[in-house]
Amino acid sequence: MTKEQIKQTIIEQILEIAPDVEENEIVSDKNIQRSLEIDSFDFLKILTALNDVLGIAVPEADYGQVDTLDHMIAYFAKRIAS
Repeated sequence: MTKEQIKQTIIEQILEIAPDVEENEIVSDKNIQRSLEIDSFDFLKILTALNDVLGIAVPEADYGQVDTLDHMIAYFAKRIAS
């Protein structure tokens, strides 16, 4: 899976879980929760959905590593490549 495919998968999950968010509002280097006004419950739902789709769970200790779209892409790409 390429980084672009990972990015699209993440965006799809965000848009599905937070339907009020527009795709153009998802900025790669901005904190997802703050910039999109997503609460912690929806953020957890996004991570759970990504686990279902990508098969990679994000432990709570790693939440700080997946706070932006860029960080999420890097996090999942590294684990997919392993």
